[in-house]
Amino acid sequence: MDLLNTLVDKGLRRELPTREEALAVLATSDDELLDVVTAAGKVRRQWFGRRVKLNYLVNLKSGLCPEDCSYCSQRLGSKAEILKYTWLKPDQASEAAAAGLAGGAKRVCLVASGRGPTDRDVDRVSDTIKAIKDQNEGVEVCACLGLLSDGQAERLREAGADAYNHNLNTSEGTYGDITTTHTYADRVDTVQKAHAAGLSACSGLIAGMGESDEDLVDVVYALRALDPDSIPVNFLIPFEGTPLAKEWNLTPQRCLRILAMVRFVCPDAEVRIAGGREVHLRTMQPLALHLANSIFLGDYLTSEGQAGKADLDMIADAGFEVEGTDRVTLPEHRITTGGGCGSHEEGGACGSASAPPVGEARTDLVAVRRRGAGTDLAPNA
Repeated sequence: MDLLNTLVDKGLRRELPTREEALAVLATSDDELLDVVTAAGKVRRQWFGRRVKLNYLVNLKSGLCPEDCSYCSQRLGSKAEILKYTWLKPDQASEAAAAGLAGGAKRVCLVASGRGPTDRDVDRVSDTIKAIKDQNEGVEVCACLGLLSDGQAERLREAGADAYNHNLNTSEGTYGDITTTHTYADRVDTVQKAHAAGLSACSGLIAGMGESDEDLVDVVYALRALDPDSIPVNFLIPFEGTPLAKEWNLTPQRCLRILAMVRFVCPDAEVRIAGGREVHLRTMQPLALHLANSIFLGDYLTSEGQAGKADLDMIADAGFEVEGTDRVTLPEHRITTGGGCGSHEEGGACGSASAPPVGEARTDLVAVRRRGAGTDLAPNA
């Protein structure tokens, strides 16, 4: 296909595709899917080889959030029967992180529900970062605490944080349909605060909330403009008890097309398959490794993922390798221009406007997390 040849050439040059080209990727047929994966895979291998970076989530504070994000099981008014607990102590968080690191994770992502951290919360997280780094040489730590106030990103950086995550989630035009308690501009502001403080910016999206192809392209182009080092691509987990519980809009094929589009638009960024891959990609997960160079190991914030050993087996069987702490994730040109996670020496890194076709509701694949942080059971890593 001329389209794919053009996109490969642009991806190898880090040139932005046109919106029409990005939309055309999402509009390709299932018969063309392997060609799309092959083309995007060439771009992925140019910048990241066959390495897969493993990340591990630690939910520092679960549930009881005052925000009304419709996709979230921790939202205000959620009826989802998830784990609810207040702040983990630094030693508890460090113990939880150790399980993921022992399983091969390179980065620990510390997440807390809520609108944004208080200064006391920043102190808590700073103590947790120190505890993790004191016990694990070379580990990267990313914080995800909600909207940041002035000066908080700098304090996290001083405490040893390497990165900060705050997702845009969906397009600016549809953001108000998903969340009313804060704005799209609030999210952009927090990503910019993290960048300005010298943290590696991490920002991504959630697909499957009923958005159009244009919405997906809009949010990915906005991410390209913000230039985060890593882009998590989440696929909506339709939790019972949330407003989007009936939104089963994804197929494995559509998930692959979305990941390919993200890779073409953001060729040299770390593209991470995040929440929902087991639910929506299912047996097609190994193909997704040809598009993304990063995944979460084990469980998510409030849902369970596949076994950590199964993740490692999948990576090996697909012909990829786990990225070690001795390797810099990002391409050299991103590091030398101010990118990178900050945890390595010398500043190194770490179609159609209609709604998509509705997929089969696989509620049997949504498992609420009952192990790991906040419980007495061993974590999945």
